[in-house]
Amino acid sequence: MKIIHVHLTGKRKDYYFSTISAIYGTLTALEVGMTLNTLRHAGLAGGGTVITKKAIVKQTEVLTRSSCLKK
Repeated sequence: MKIIHVHLTGKRKDYYFSTISAIYGTLTALEVGMTLNTLRHAGLAGGGTVITKKAIVKQTEVLTRSSCLKK
């Protein structure tokens, strides 16, 4: 299962979301430093990281028992 981790650098707060669009239900584009459409095309897929002036956004995989057994 994939998860989106948003770290707001100025506030030193962390948020975790299941989708990119879910970020903008809690945070504004000003808080993230990037609009939804721009973030969707910024290269998060495959474990990417996007750094803005206000946030670090990472897409990672949550390890579950079943995902560990597959390896």
